[in-house]
Order: sequence, then C-alpha cells, then structure tokens
Amino acid sequence: MKYKPLILAALFISVMFLISCKNMNRPNDKLSPASLSERQEWAIVIHGGAGVITREKMTPELDKEYRASLTLALNTGRKILIEGGTALEAVEATIRVMEDNPLFNAGKGAVFTHDGKNEMDAAIMDGSNLAAGSIAGVTDIKNPITAARYVMTKSEHVMLTGAGASQFAKEQGLEIVPPSYFYTDRRFNELQEILKKEKNGTVGCCALDKNGNLAAGTSTGGMANKKYNRVGDAPIIGAGTYANNNTCAVSATGHGEYFIRWTVAHDISALMEYKGLSLKEASELVVNDKLVKAGGSGGVICVDKAGNISMPFNSEGMFRGFATSNGKEGVFIYKDEK
Repeated sequence: MKYKPLILAALFISVMFLISCKNMNRPNDKLSPASLSERQEWAIVIHGGAGVITREKMTPELDKEYRASLTLALNTGRKILIEGGTALEAVEATIRVMEDNPLFNAGKGAVFTHDGKNEMDAAIMDGSNLAAGSIAGVTDIKNPITAARYVMTKSEHVMLTGAGASQFAKEQGLEIVPPSYFYTDRRFNELQEILKKEKNGTVGCCALDKNGNLAAGTSTGGMANKKYNRVGDAPIIGAGTYANNNTCAVSATGHGEYFIRWTVAHDISALMEYKGLSLKEASELVVNDKLVKAGGSGGVICVDKAGNISMPFNSEGMFRGFATSNGKEGVFIYKDEK
C-alpha cells in the first residue's frame, strides 16, 4: 500500500488533464455572448444623435415626432431582417430613412457649416469580412450612406472625400441633388443662433441578420458652424463605425475628435475580443469611463453576435431605439428612459 499515494496522485493529474483538454475545446463562457442571454435570430439598434436633449428643451409635439420618426426607421430595418435580408441591407435602408428626415443631422437635415454650406460624411462596415466604405465632405449626394456602401462594394478604396466622392457617386448612378436640397429653415436659423457654439449630431444603425452577420453604418452632417472642411468620427472606421462578426457592430455619436483619438468603436470590440468583456461591460467602460475621463461626450449603439443590445451615453440624452427577434423593442430619448 506504500504506492497508494502515488497512484492517487497519478489519477488526480490524469483527471485534471482531461478536464483541461475538454475546456480547451470549449469556447470561453465569458467570451461567448450566448452565455449572457438568449441568442437572437436577428437584432437591430439605431440612434439619431446625442447631446443636450432634455424634456425641458422638447415640446410634446416634437417629442412625439421624434419617436414616430425613430419607429419608422427601426421598422424599416426590422422588416428586412425578418424577411431574411442581410444586416448590410437593413443598415443602409434604415439610415436612408433618417437621412431623408430633416429632424436628424444627416442628409436632408444636415447642419450648416460656418460658411453656410452642408457637408456630409458616412460610413458602413460588413462584419463578415471587415469590408468598409466611407465618404466625407460631400455636398450633393442625396443619401451618403448608399455612396459609402458603393465605395465598399464598387471600388478598391475605403474612403473617398469631397469632389472625388461626388464624381464617383455620379459614375455609379447614385442620386445627385443640388446643394440647395439640404437647406432647411430650421437648420439655417439654428446656425444663426449658435455661431459661437458647436453642435453635434449623427444617425446610425447596427444589425445582426439571420445568417449571423453583423453590420454597422453611420451618417452625419457634422458639427454646426464647423470650419476648414472638418471631418469627425462618423466616416472613420474604428472610431465612429465598426463591425466584426467575432465581436460586435458599433455606431457612435458625439464629439468626434474624442471618438477618433480614443478609437471608440474598435476599442469596444477589442475589449470583448482580448479581455473577454461582455458587450455591455465593454461599451459602458469606454463611454462612461474612458470618454468621461478624457472629457468627451456622446454615446454609442452596439449589437453583438448573439443579438445583445447596448446603448450607453454620457450626454443628457440620445435618440435611440432597438428591436430583437424575441419581441423586445423600444424607442427612447431621455437619460431616465430604459
């Protein structure tokens, strides 16, 4: 029996080795969003900009109008996903609805620059292969998000700017409009009131389709009263827009310079991939810790590969909404709404 301790030790080591091998072939529970909630067949989340958005600054009529507009955009993408369409199709169509709505700072509702012009940026990204397309500083493309998708699918480039982007859009047969199309009294009068201030605003959408593919898109008119052809984070892949099937899709809104310098969208994905954080943990850490300490304001919308949704922001409000295949949905504006 003098060998009994040795035999027991050998058995213990063998069992531990087998357990270790089994775990090596099993995905890390913390890395797998499926362990966080029921896996969704599809999911979609949108934003219409973040900033000083409070009940005191909103009339009941405008509140109702914004909620109806967010719902219309959300339902556009939801229908595509339910019918088996791709995440890319849902993202583009949803953002087009918001670009055509003068309530939002994108497309028709783009704010004015210091020189009284409208300059728009947009980006879109396919999480299945990391393909991306982006345009910046355009003044005559009716739907910038579609031009961004064409850059991704019809060119060898990722980003086109200014006159070159417009020329490319024309050659692709996209709808070109005179710059006057983007003029709205509301935005022009807003410029006159805030010539000494800057205002942020953007629209975005992230989606998960039935094939398990993620996509993200963002479109913006930039900052009101901006100068020198300034470009923010929206068209910058990894800053305001990012999608990766291994982790999540992200669209941001806020003070773009901070989102660029802190590569916010990619940072959320990286925290999930390399540190094993959940979507909620990663997005909250970046938006409500890192950005706050840096002095940056705004928020993000995200969806992960299991259909989990996160919509953190550190400003007073953010126009936002979501829907998932399990029947959960909602449209929100203020900070105290969940």
